[in-house]
Amino acid sequence: MAVSRETVDKLIVSDKVVIFSKTTCPFCKMAKEVFDKLKEAYTAIELDKREDGDDIFDILEEITGARTVPRVFVKGEFIGGGTDVKKMYETGKLAEKLA
Repeated sequence: MAVSRETVDKLIVSDKVVIFSKTTCPFCKMAKEVFDKLKEAYTAIELDKREDGDDIFDILEEITGARTVPRVFVKGEFIGGGTDVKKMYETGKLAEKLA
């Protein structure tokens, strides 16, 4: 059964930080490491470990406009991928968004 947009929307707001990821992706690892440095808990949804991962991926593409991982959400807002998260961390904008 295909995943609905409503289900993905619920996943996005299920935690303060939600990272849609793949276990083998270096950019996903980069994003997770940033949140680890900040000692900020996150929910990682590993799309390559889920039977419905491709369906979720399709819906994330509709929501964010890109079909890449990671797709990182803070407080329900899409903030970008691994490079975006690292850049926000380095400029202090990520800490502001998490506050």
